[in-house]
Amino acid sequence: MRSWTLNTPQIFPHDPVSRRRFFATAAGALGATAGIQGLGFAGQAATKEDKKQVEDAVDKGLEWLKRNQAADGHWGGQGEAYPTAMTALAGMALLMEGSNLKEGKYSEQITKAVEWYLKKGQQPNGLLGFNQNGNFGSYMHGHGFATMFLACAYGEAEDKEQQAKLEKAVKKACDFTAKAQINRKHPVGGGKTVDIGGWGYTSAAENGGGDEGSITVTQLQALRAARNAGIAVSKEVMDKALAFLEACTTPNGGLIYSYANGTAMNGSERPPITAAAVACSFSAGQYKGDLAKKWIKFCKEKIPIAKGRIAHDEYQSYYFAQFMYVLGDDRYGGLFPNEDKSTWMTWTKYKEAMYPYLVGQQDKSSGAWTSGFIGPVFTTSVNLCILQLEKGILPIYQR
Repeated sequence: MRSWTLNTPQIFPHDPVSRRRFFATAAGALGATAGIQGLGFAGQAATKEDKKQVEDAVDKGLEWLKRNQAADGHWGGQGEAYPTAMTALAGMALLMEGSNLKEGKYSEQITKAVEWYLKKGQQPNGLLGFNQNGNFGSYMHGHGFATMFLACAYGEAEDKEQQAKLEKAVKKACDFTAKAQINRKHPVGGGKTVDIGGWGYTSAAENGGGDEGSITVTQLQALRAARNAGIAVSKEVMDKALAFLEACTTPNGGLIYSYANGTAMNGSERPPITAAAVACSFSAGQYKGDLAKKWIKFCKEKIPIAKGRIAHDEYQSYYFAQFMYVLGDDRYGGLFPNEDKSTWMTWTKYKEAMYPYLVGQQDKSSGAWTSGFIGPVFTTSVNLCILQLEKGILPIYQR
């Protein structure tokens, strides 16, 4: 299979060790204040007190994750649900702090999480995780998040033995992802078709052809993280996945839930999946395509910011924050040069609304975020990822 090559210039060295040092050096040069510069609580320039509030919230949240890791290295949701996904997201939050397998405040917790996957979390066929929902199989979400986490941990690893173990695990996981893809022919008019490929709750061999957008974007981001770490990823798999997302896009610019179970009609869009698609498009280096522009405009119209809880709140916020960070304060203007600057979507505007909102939602005594039915590990991990985007540690979240 051909390896997937980015269509944007690479800005970091290809081997994981030198890339880690590159980002660590860059972060150190910027200094601690650069991480949350221009926060702008209440729409004003950020003060030292504002920045400290965010830093304190992050510190408390990370400490809560540390205290609530199981002895064997995993985290779980409510009732110990979804350990494969929860461990991955909690691990990502710790990696974003700047710790890695060798050093840092949370090196021990990251190492324990990685070892949990390597010892008991990966099946011989490469699947990370297992069916935990009885007769309703659902493991691909967890597999995608776990692949992303292990790929990022591999990209930060410096120990040769750890590198070898992680490389093997991530390669096996990516191979499983490729084989699990559901392939279809999508009509494009004139009797012609294009190859598309999404993912469902289980692999193509098991689920009878079902697919859905949120699982597809999870696999896409995992494969991108693997590619960042130097793991070869099939261009064919990526191309079919992006074509799948296009086939699921309505004339309004939003994505529907499932290609197999619906038609891309106006009114059937899912804003959270659309936000996730933008993040994945940016991860793939596609910043200026017409499809990404349609998705961005749809999200601008349909997704409220810091207005209280909505459906799939954490999931939507996780991806929406990522693409807003990549937009920065000027990229939207490059995409839509005819729009008045006052209407632009910018990272600063997003941050001014969302950061104080997230800080205010935190349980100050424990450090956790407790809203949402999946459980505090999920909500805390997602919010910590959002609040740490500007640290610039992991390539998957880079501008």
